[in-house]
Amino acid sequence: MNYRTIGVVELNSIALGIETADEMSKAATVDLVMARPTCPGRYLVMVAGDTGSVKSSVAAGRELGGDLVIDWFVLPSVHPMVLPALSGATIVPRINALGVIETYTVAACIVAADAAAKAGQVDLIEIRFAAGLAGKSFVTMTGDVGSVKASVAAGVEGVGDSGPVYNHVVIPSPSDDLKAQLM
Repeated sequence: MNYRTIGVVELNSIALGIETADEMSKAATVDLVMARPTCPGRYLVMVAGDTGSVKSSVAAGRELGGDLVIDWFVLPSVHPMVLPALSGATIVPRINALGVIETYTVAACIVAADAAAKAGQVDLIEIRFAAGLAGKSFVTMTGDVGSVKASVAAGVEGVGDSGPVYNHVVIPSPSDDLKAQLM
């Protein structure tokens, strides 16, 4: 699947999240890419399609979700590494420098990952979200030290007004033991 635009609505209610996923898939011609509960009792809905349809779908989700929407975005021209990193399907031949961005919401993490991937010559390793993480999410990436530093900075900046960044690090030369845990 080659999605150009994705949109996410993240809610603080599972029941309303399920209803929102239904409404978003009916509101416009979009593909429902993901609709699932996350920790701590949140629900994540992701749609993909053309930009206008995704905007309409996300607007419908935000309207229905009301005050229980904790974060959302519409991301045109999503970087091709983002969706594979969400599913843990990224194949990284080796890990050089390591960058990590940790956020308070899944939506913010995806936005950070996209901005980071677009900013430098890095490979996204994984976008891990909200399963056993108390609602937090993180993205890991690798490349040369300069690229990883630039990408982490761009990812942190790219979050903007979305859910705040909790922390971020660049490890110039991770240990072989750590690399083995990440691959």
